[in-house]
Order: sequence, then C-alpha cells, then structure tokens
Amino acid sequence: MAYTYGFCSSPSISFNQRSFNHSIVSQSRTPQLRITQISLQDSVSEVTHNLDPKTSTLSPVTDDKKKSYIWVNPKNPKASHFRKKSYESSNLGSKLGEQDGVIILNNMSNPQSARMVLKYFQERCNLNRETILYNVTLKVFRKSKDLVGAEKLFAEMLQRGITPDNVTFSTLIGCARLRSLPTKAVEWFERMPEFGIQPDNVTYAVMIDCYGRVGNVDMALRLYDRSRTEKWRVDTVTFTTIIKIYGSTGNFDGCLTVFEEMKALGVKPNLVCYNTLLDAMGRAKRPWLVKSIYQQILSDGLTPGWATYASLIRAYGKSRYGDDAINVYKEMKSKGFELNNVLYNTLLSMCADIGFIDEALEIFNDIKISTNCQPDSWNFSSLITIFSCCGKVKEAEATLKEMIEAGFDPNIYVLTSLIQCYGKVNRTDDVVNMFDKIIELDITPDERSCGCLLNVMTQTPKQDLHKLTKCIQKANPKLGNLVTLLVDSNIEDESFKNEASEILGDIGDDVRKAYCNCLIDLCINLDQLEKACDLLDLGIRVGIYSDIQTKSSTNWCLNLKSLSLGAALTALHIWMNDLSKAIEEGEELPPLLGINTGHGKHKYSEKGLAGGVESHLKELSAPFHESSEKVGWFLTTKVAVKSWLEGRRVNVMAVV
Repeated sequence: MAYTYGFCSSPSISFNQRSFNHSIVSQSRTPQLRITQISLQDSVSEVTHNLDPKTSTLSPVTDDKKKSYIWVNPKNPKASHFRKKSYESSNLGSKLGEQDGVIILNNMSNPQSARMVLKYFQERCNLNRETILYNVTLKVFRKSKDLVGAEKLFAEMLQRGITPDNVTFSTLIGCARLRSLPTKAVEWFERMPEFGIQPDNVTYAVMIDCYGRVGNVDMALRLYDRSRTEKWRVDTVTFTTIIKIYGSTGNFDGCLTVFEEMKALGVKPNLVCYNTLLDAMGRAKRPWLVKSIYQQILSDGLTPGWATYASLIRAYGKSRYGDDAINVYKEMKSKGFELNNVLYNTLLSMCADIGFIDEALEIFNDIKISTNCQPDSWNFSSLITIFSCCGKVKEAEATLKEMIEAGFDPNIYVLTSLIQCYGKVNRTDDVVNMFDKIIELDITPDERSCGCLLNVMTQTPKQDLHKLTKCIQKANPKLGNLVTLLVDSNIEDESFKNEASEILGDIGDDVRKAYCNCLIDLCINLDQLEKACDLLDLGIRVGIYSDIQTKSSTNWCLNLKSLSLGAALTALHIWMNDLSKAIEEGEELPPLLGINTGHGKHKYSEKGLAGGVESHLKELSAPFHESSEKVGWFLTTKVAVKSWLEGRRVNVMAVV
C-alpha cells in the first residue's frame, strides 16, 4: 500500500512535554471524501482526517467533522476566531494521536525541529503506522534539501524495525534530485527491491531523468518507452532530459518527436527545454528549425536568456548562417549580455569561413573592450585566418605581432595561415621563409600544413614550384617525392597511381579530400589530364568522392559541389566522354541533363566553383545554361546535348 502527504504553509509551532498548541490551516475548500487506500495522489489532509483520533486507525469522516473542517483565509481579520472552530485547531494535552503528529510535521520546514517532534510523538503515542510519521518527517528533510539528514533518518527507521514503503523511497529520491545528485537517486531507486517494494509510475517517471543524468542512456530510454505505453505522467524536466539524450546520440529526429509528444500531452516546455532543443538542432545543422523554435519561445511569452542566445549563435555559426548569427550577436549586446571567449571564437571562426571581414573586425574590437574577457590565442588565430584568406598580408602580419605582444606564441595553425596568405599573393619566397620558421621553432608540420603547401602550389607559377616541392619534401618525404616527379613530368601513369594510392591511404580521413583535390588541380595546371583522371578514379574507388554521377529515368546529373575547380573540370571531362559513349552504344538519354555546382560563390573567391565551370562550358560551347529556378544548376535537354556531342565527334574525326 502506498501513502502520500501534501505540504501546507508552515505556522509557528511551540510545544512542551505536556501539550502542543497549534493552528493548522487546510488547503482544500471542498469536503473530504472517505478513502480506503492512500496513494501518491492523495493529500495529507485526507490521510489525517480519516485517522480516528482515539485509535489512530483509518475511519470514515463524519458529517460533524466535515462541518468543522474549514479553510481560513489568513488575511481575514477574523481569522483567529474562525480557526478556533476548525477541526485542526485543538489543545491536545495528553490526547495525542498519529493524525496530530502528521498534521504538525507536515507543516514544518526545519528538519532538526521535525526530528524532535517525531521523537515526542514516538514517546507518547501508541503508534500503529509509524512509517507515515517517518515519511512526513523525511519530506521536511526533502523540503530543506538535507539529503544527509534524510539518510540518517532512514537508518534510524531500520534500526527501530520500521518497514519503509514506496513513499519513503520516492521522498529520498526526490531529495537527491533536488540536490542535483542523480547518482544518489539511482542508488536509492535500486535499493527498493531489497525491501520488496515495487516503484509506482510517478517514481518510474522521475527515474527517467535520473538515469539520463548519470549516463545510463539505455535504462532511461527503456523507461521512457514504457512511460509512453503505460501513460505515466512525465514532467518537463524529464522530457528535457530525453531530448538531451537523443541530441547527444545524434538522433535529432527523436528530439523533435519527443518535443511534439510532450506538447500533445499538454506538458508545457520551459526555457531550459527550448534551449536544449535549440542545441540539438544546432548540432544537426538545421538552422531553419532553429529559427522556428526561437519563434515558438517568443510566442509562448518566454524571455530568451543568455543560454538561449548562446544556443542560437552556436547553431547559426556551425551552419554558416552569417547574417542570422550576427543579428543574434547584436541583440545580445543590446540586451546587456556579455559573451565569453567560446562564443566569440564561434563567431570569429564563422566569419573566417565565410569571409565576413568587417564583422570579424567589429567583434574582435568588442572583445578588446569587453569587461568579461580579453582576446585569446584562438581569437587572434581566427582573425589572422580571415586576413590570410583575403591575401591581406599587412593586416595578417600586424595581427601576428599584436598576438605575440599579448603573450601568445603562434602555433602551427597560425603559421600555416600565413603560408596561405603569402601563397595567395604569389610571394613564394615568403612562403618558404615561413615554412623554415616553423622548422626553426621546432614545430612539426602536420597534415594540414602539408595540405596548405599543396594548395599554395596550385596557385603558384610553374617556374617557382620547385621552391615549394623542397618544403613538402621536408614535411612529408613520400608526398614530396610524388609532387617532385609530377612537376618534372618524370613519372609513368601506373607508378603515379600506385604512389598516390599509398599516400592517400596513409593520411587522415579529414584531409584526404583536400589532398586529392589539390593533386588533381596541380595535374590540370601542368596539363596532365590523364593523371588527373586517374586521381579522380582513385578518389571514387577509395570513397573520397561519391555520387558524382547519378542517373534516373528523367534526368542524369553531374554533382560537383564537393570538388575543387580542377577536380570538377576533370569530372566534367569524364562525364562528357561517358555521354558520348552512351550515344555511340545506342543508350537512350533522359529528357533532362544537369550539372550541380552548389549554390552561391565563396566570399574569398571572385568566381567560385559555379563561375569556373560556367566559363569552361562557354569555352566548350556546351549547351548548358544556368537555371533561373535552381541556383548553382546548369541544365540542358537531351536533343541539345546529343547534337552538341555528335558535332564534337565529327570535328575530332575531321582533325584526325
């Protein structure tokens, strides 16, 4: 059997060894009903008013008691007069019963005093259901968040031979939860079987949150699935924990499903819940949903806090929604919120990726005058990266000087950015000098710095390439040897494929595409198209590139948006040959053919991939035209491309 006890406002209580004088005010305006079993949903008033004052056992509530059971407004000037007529107002004297102890303890807030009251009743009353008194006393400890005291009281229960029940454990679990000690809550929950106690639905629902917080995801999700089947009452905190679990495991659709289930059950999300969902959708790179969730926050009348704005900046920054991120940043400033270095770095990193130069300078200056933080090494690094990508040498060098004066030593990331900066403006000697400085500082060039050197080579005039091959040779001898042979046109196709395959197999997955793209670009610049085709084929075989060509009954597409310009032109060359071969073999082309370069132009590029491909298509007189409805798409029809390819074949034959 389960019991519960409610909480009322705490009146002042004084007592001595002869009598208690107290005045208790009921919270209910309605007559009390007779109950035969007490559950977690019952109130303490119902429990205590069904206890016979003489026998301390459950008995029906009489009409007389109903009449004298009244609610008294404490602000009423006649309150003291009305309380005298209340059932709960009494001079107990020597006629003490369990219900008196429950009433008094239930209205206390000081755990030390509650223990004294409990002891008083234990010494003077014939107690038939002592567990109830202990449970009400435990709730005083829970009210005060005194878990240590509650645990000592539980030990006393066992020493006196008092059997705990479900309410005992749910109270201890609740106390641990209030103290933000989920591990303790789990410990108490897992002791329940030791006493033969089956948790009720309320306790189970609470444990969803506790198991989630201690990292036992499987148990939390099992209990949550059960709560849906058995229709437990789950609170906002628990729903928030499940959303957080799904977000941390990458189940972002699960986050949205839980959120919708929560609203369908009438559980209103609070700001913490919304912030958790914002974080999940930010990690999922779904900025359009982030916008929608933020609008729901405003529609619900909630006031966005620091955590809300931080979630928005992280979400928009990660998805490179530059304008939205900057707008949130400005709104934070207008409302007096101070950013920390982590958020500033998020903004600066985004600015570096999308070329927001003016915005980055404004943010960096704001950091300088901030009372909350000062520029750190990552702030300086991001700003140097922005200047480097733009080829602003003076600004990059000035920022490096300021960084050193601020007490920060440049790391490989910063020095690599400067290599990129010098390479962008064809200052090859400065590239070499900066690389030599890395070696002098006893910094080991990493895979990214080697990739940067490869990228610089794709922008360097042929006569200066040998200067850079020596640098690569020092950083990665195997790669340096391959590049040297490629520049000197002194390697056979088969040997080139084998060595390239070995190199791409040895480097990390995060840089393989960049290496392959750069090597293909270098081949194109050196007019070695066959080697470029071999590299692209190798990249497809080892999984660096995927779904470059796709086919359906209605259209054939060439997907270039993840490729560099040289790799894209190589893929276009191969696709044109494949189309010609399909026509020669009598294969029917679809009604529509398209080339997808991705939308927009990069902030640091004058043309971007779309512009480079468009220029090449014009050189070939290819009948592909930019779509007015789909940005980054170039489309043509079966008839047009077939006529163009046949014309090319005739021209080639005529030349031969």
